Amino acid sequence: MKTNISKTPRAVAEAFAGHLIAQAKINAPFNVALSGGSTPKILFDLLAASHAQDINWSDIHFYWGDERCVPPADDDSNYKMTVDHLLSKIDFPEENIHRVLGENTPAEEAVNYGNQIETNLPLANGLPRFDLIILGMGGDGHTASIFPHEIELLDSDEICEVATHPESGQQRITLTGKVINNAKEICFLVTGAGKTEKIDEIFHRTGGWKSYPASYIRPEDGEITWFMDEAAAEKL
Repeated sequence: MKTNISKTPRAVAEAFAGHLIAQAKINAPFNVALSGGSTPKILFDLLAASHAQDINWSDIHFYWGDERCVPPADDDSNYKMTVDHLLSKIDFPEENIHRVLGENTPAEEAVNYGNQIETNLPLANGLPRFDLIILGMGGDGHTASIFPHEIELLDSDEICEVATHPESGQQRITLTGKVINNAKEICFLVTGAGKTEKIDEIFHRTGGWKSYPASYIRPEDGEITWFMDEAAAEKL
């Protein structure tokens, strides 16, 4: 696993933005699965404010690595966050936005979204292959919406599954582990001192690392880079 460590969350976003722009220029079409969370929000603001003209957005297709099962205008929606902080501020082709229909029945939408991904993306190793998947990591070690209590979703043969948040009970649609690990490139964006212990355990395979879904994101024939701030990476 490669690391890219920056001083602050904004510096993490700046480092990753440069990487995203470089990759987008040499890969077309460029199929990206987005993440929710605080650091992607900073990233989207940065892209909209400083890099809107640096990318040929018509070459990029946006998908979501996970989504809450809520309508698109709901404040919990990852899609809404992306619209508010990026898509509404740039000239992005509507047909290149492939959102999870969170307002639909979860089990049906997991199948429908999986079928859309399988139809649109090239296949490798018998699975759809994203060019880039952006991931975060929760304080419990979850990634996408694969939580420790449903760690078996890492090994699902489906492209997408319905996941349940362990505290709120909210249902979500998530990419499964096999599809995530089949990507050409995976980039984690992780910031904050609250992630320090989990980062330490995952990288050094100590403590409870085996129970953290993020520990198992290790593509066999792709690249993985952890973009972190100094607070998250303090023990590396």
